[in-house]
Amino acid sequence: MTLPRISPMLATPGRLPPAAQDDRWAYETKQDGQRAVVYTEGDGTLTVRARSGEDITAAYPELAPLGPALGGSAAVLDGEILVLDDRGRADFQGLQSRMGLARSPALAARRAATAPAHLVLFDVMHLDGRSLLRLPYAHRRRELEALDLAGPYWSTPAAVVGHGEQALALTREHGLEGLVCKRLDSRYEPGVRSRAWIKIRHMTGVDVVVGGWLPGRGRLTGLPGAVLMGQRDEEGLLRYVGSVGTGWSEGERADLARLLAAAATGVCPFTPAPKAPGAHWVVPRLVGEVRHSTRTRAGLLRQPSWLRLRPDLAPEESSADLPAGTEPPPGA
Repeated sequence: MTLPRISPMLATPGRLPPAAQDDRWAYETKQDGQRAVVYTEGDGTLTVRARSGEDITAAYPELAPLGPALGGSAAVLDGEILVLDDRGRADFQGLQSRMGLARSPALAARRAATAPAHLVLFDVMHLDGRSLLRLPYAHRRRELEALDLAGPYWSTPAAVVGHGEQALALTREHGLEGLVCKRLDSRYEPGVRSRAWIKIRHMTGVDVVVGGWLPGRGRLTGLPGAVLMGQRDEEGLLRYVGSVGTGWSEGERADLARLLAAAATGVCPFTPAPKAPGAHWVVPRLVGEVRHSTRTRAGLLRQPSWLRLRPDLAPEESSADLPAGTEPPPGA
């Protein structure tokens, strides 16, 4: 059997469906990992492809037994590859050590022993010669659950129908990335970012001190493309927590450029200095508020977006919430 190549369906950022439509939707935990489409021909073999279509099978050797676990079933499955921390939550920093190793199987095998991957399955698009693309999500979900795929490195977490407010609150309470809302009657739309799937990411607002900036390119030439952010640690040292390059209007970016020019200095204010080629340093007196999804174990902000300047705050009022015993790395 030759299985069809299927691009993964994508979710659109948004909000919870209206309460009156709550029972028409299923809710799944949003996972912070690498999207993957899994192909098994029913002969025990397994192929894993990234969202781009790249074959990444060799990067995750621990997933190979999933092929035999499916028995004689030929299937195309949709899921997310994670690396879990000691609390069982997705650790994207850990996953980064596993990504990009498809051409280094020996190294992938060594990394699998120290940071094993876990495949979360949430859809099936083709099964035993049948295309399920035109079937509603609720039907596909029943087909997926009937496969009973639970193993040492893969699982099929439950989806909840209705109770969207409670599901969203629980993901926030447990420190998870967010929620994906899927309409029960939705077909699978390969490669489409569809309104039938809605993703909601929990974002946290924090205050940061601006310690430098990177020049913009293209239409942003002459303006800051990104600013370098820091927060004070318990000793008062400014620790680098990442860069942010989104969230400004054209006028706001121009205003920011003037403020940065007035604060220019030749001394890097961060301890230790980040690896930021081409950076322009500034006296750390500008405070801003950004939103971010999570922090890495080293304290860097993930997926930050600029909200506003905070002229009402002194730089000393921005303190870092760094993991205990962690030294922030010298760079992003």
